[in-house]
Amino acid sequence: MAAIVYQTNKKTGITYAYESVSHWDKQKQQSRAKRKCIGRVDPQTHKIVPTRKRKAPTVEPKGKRGPVPSIKTTRSFFGANILV
Repeated sequence: MAAIVYQTNKKTGITYAYESVSHWDKQKQQSRAKRKCIGRVDPQTHKIVPTRKRKAPTVEPKGKRGPVPSIKTTRSFFGANILV
């Protein structure tokens, strides 16, 4: 279950919002939380302002994938070679 947790930095006084997901740690037999920073909280409007840009989903080019034909053809001569 995900929840939004607010935490204030004591040095700067800025409040940050985190998305907290709880899970069970089998080794320690305790509940743990994984947190992901969403952004900081605006003091006047109390809305969450993202701190960094999120990656846009990458769109793969539509079309047929396969071998690309070679355009450049060359012939080279390297002298007499012995093939065993």
